[in-house]
Amino acid sequence: MNDWNPIASVYNPLKAGSIDGTDQEPHDRAVWRAMFARYKPNKGVVGDPLLTLYVARLNPQTTEERLQEVFSKYGQINRLRLVRDIVTGFSKRYAFIEYKEERSITRARREANKLVVDQNELFVDFEQERTLKGWIPRRLGGGQGGKKESGQLRFGGKDRPFRKPISLGMGQFQDWSGGAREWDRGSKERDDRHTQRERGQSTRPHERDPEWGNRGARDERDRGREKDSYREKYRNSDREREDRRSSDKHRHRDRR
Repeated sequence: MNDWNPIASVYNPLKAGSIDGTDQEPHDRAVWRAMFARYKPNKGVVGDPLLTLYVARLNPQTTEERLQEVFSKYGQINRLRLVRDIVTGFSKRYAFIEYKEERSITRARREANKLVVDQNELFVDFEQERTLKGWIPRRLGGGQGGKKESGQLRFGGKDRPFRKPISLGMGQFQDWSGGAREWDRGSKERDDRHTQRERGQSTRPHERDPEWGNRGARDERDRGREKDSYREKYRNSDREREDRRSSDKHRHRDRR
């Protein structure tokens, strides 16, 4: 936990799909696809990757001229490329901007992120394709960031950094395991009592545990005596009722 960092230094598709970078199994098919993808950075891309800015979530109508106008105020631009579909020519809504100085790209990354251009809020970060080892783009299930509506969020970047995982101390693990042992012991005792009932054996503690001594047996004898006394009382009351009924019959006959 001492070397934990909210920003990934090496891209791992499995960790990128986890909110705290601790997942052991992929939670969606896109992560599976990214794990088995074989992606190589485009060697045709020119320019210094350490001075290149990645700009995403552009308005489809935003042009190169508009981007030049907005980002040139942060410093001198060496190269600007708005990525377009090779067939239709439509914008893919992201671009790469290379500055001539490091202070320019640092300022642009800090001030242009979440800037509204043509009614769209931009996402601005350093280029990852040539600088982050193991990078897998979004179209192959990787990438970083994303929106909740997509259900395929990726963590470890500036847009959605890792959350610090919850660490449990050894003492807590020991308490939990002890509790589990107590639970197992209790369930075993319940199973034993259930088995004894099925076999017709007694499940009373004083009869199966010698530590109870004579106390349990004495209590049992007292209970038996109380039951006998109640039975005797009910028998006497029944006899008295019978005697009263018979006496009433004799009186009725004498009156006649």
